[in-house]
Amino acid sequence: MRRCLALLALPLLLAACAGAPRVVSSAPSDREPDEYEADDVLLRNHDVPHVVVAEAFVTASTPDDNIDSPASWLQDGRLLVVASAKATDQLVVYDGDTGARLRTVGGSGKALGQLSRPNGIATIDDRFVFVVERDNRRVQMFQLPDFTPLLAFGQEALEQPYGLWVRRLGDGYQVLVSDAYMAGEDARGDDVVPPLPQLDRRFRRYDVVRADGSWVATPAGAFGDTSAAGAIRVPESLFGDEANNRLLIAEEDVPTGTRLREYDLQGRYLGRDVGNGQYVAQAEGIALMRCADGSGWWVASDQFADRTVFHLFERRSLRHAGSFAGKVTGLTDGVWLDERGDARFPQGAFYASHLDLGVAAFDWREIARALQLPECRR
Repeated sequence: MRRCLALLALPLLLAACAGAPRVVSSAPSDREPDEYEADDVLLRNHDVPHVVVAEAFVTASTPDDNIDSPASWLQDGRLLVVASAKATDQLVVYDGDTGARLRTVGGSGKALGQLSRPNGIATIDDRFVFVVERDNRRVQMFQLPDFTPLLAFGQEALEQPYGLWVRRLGDGYQVLVSDAYMAGEDARGDDVVPPLPQLDRRFRRYDVVRADGSWVATPAGAFGDTSAAGAIRVPESLFGDEANNRLLIAEEDVPTGTRLREYDLQGRYLGRDVGNGQYVAQAEGIALMRCADGSGWWVASDQFADRTVFHLFERRSLRHAGSFAGKVTGLTDGVWLDERGDARFPQGAFYASHLDLGVAAFDWREIARALQLPECRR
């Protein structure tokens, strides 16, 4: 989530973030639960071991959009990327090989096909896009490649949704949505995290199936650990690994200790946290590179304002496997890893939001080379 308003060109933005406290708007529509009144955390001020991997491209900056999260799909053998634009209530579509901006989707409103503060986004089967809308308190489903709106759901229960993870379930899909509801504000106007017993519905499930020629979503329960060790106080990103019955969830609450918590797919905290010795700024986006032999790597962002650090953890053991940063990519919220790739990225492409201004892309071959990772056959 945002740390410093992306309203200026890159050099001015970094100077502003480094030299002055960040001003947080008191307007509810602009506030997010992980914002805090403090100087932004800069990588250059912290000794975080990492290698540098040059970006394959960075899209043109569009400060008015407030780009949050990307996702990709293959169309005619070529990668395309769609990213949520929180401030303009749109989705922005890019060429996944070059970063060229192709079109926008949506616009402000509550009707099907319209958006209000879109945030988390996921594609699946190169057929569908699911988008979380914070201010419409719902998830919307679109059909690719034309972004035909199909379904909106969750309005009856979601309060402040942010992130999601989608998996196949039978002939349909299951959508897990994070809900960052808060317990009001304190005297300074800061959000108050609910007491532990009230964190049992941090995540909601919805089963999405086709019935009588249309798509229908059915609530399938909620979960959230309520212990001091396992609770998620400030939620957003989550991602699952069905082969290992594992769900990794970013705990963004800095005072508690930002990291990834390990749950199972049934929603139970497994007592293990990931990245305790690696995270410094704030845990954000999560992605997974899966190899044919069952190995692979989790890739997760540590949101420094000047340059994001991406930590890698081994898929099965969750041991830290190294960290990298781009040459310029910073303030990353959402990430997406397309392990299939295309002719431009034959071993996969990793996409990350950049300074709220656009999307950066990395060639998996360059990441693997820099971190000396073994070949990942798929």
